[in-house]
Amino acid sequence: MATKQGRVVLMAGATGLVGREILNLLLADKTVGSVHCLGRRAPDIQHAKLSFLAVDFSALPALPKADECFIALGTTIKVAGSQAAFRAIDLDAVGKLALAAKRAGVTKVGVVSAMGANTQSRVFYNRIKGEME
Repeated sequence: MATKQGRVVLMAGATGLVGREILNLLLADKTVGSVHCLGRRAPDIQHAKLSFLAVDFSALPALPKADECFIALGTTIKVAGSQAAFRAIDLDAVGKLALAAKRAGVTKVGVVSAMGANTQSRVFYNRIKGEME
């Protein structure tokens, strides 16, 4: 899928702390031709390589063809409002996006997780991150 201009990348979570840094690295990378950001709101950056697609992660549309996908989706239980809402973002949305990316031709996925991620953890946050991995 890489074009003459370079690799085509999907990026989700580009407005968050870690995602913003990943996006900056992708835009600075000379081997990346374009970055399609997926999210609820556009990143606060303008760049010739960058496009934005507003999406509802619970009902993803067909995604643009791409080579790679970086997923930095995440929230906190406080912001989400409940454990169920947290799970919907940090586990369900990540999984749905990975599957949609595969259908779009993606062969490499990078996902932001957490230290201590473990399906057997007594800590809910770490358990969900472990399930996501």
